[in-house]
Amino acid sequence: MLWNLKAEMARRSVKCIDLANLLGVRPATISLKIGCKSQFTFEEAQRIQKSYFPDLELQYLFKEGREENGK
Repeated sequence: MLWNLKAEMARRSVKCIDLANLLGVRPATISLKIGCKSQFTFEEAQRIQKSYFPDLELQYLFKEGREENGK
């Protein structure tokens, strides 16, 4: 599970549908990727980070497991 991404999405009220629209995929696909049943491509991860979380590091957002302080 990409806990950091999930937590930051909740903090900023970003929904799976928002990421799905950004990437041109179904919301279910985003849920699978957040749950690590599938993986985000590097390009997808970059687009998400630049569009919704420009102040956070890519490595923090897409690290499997939990971590403190993303800055």
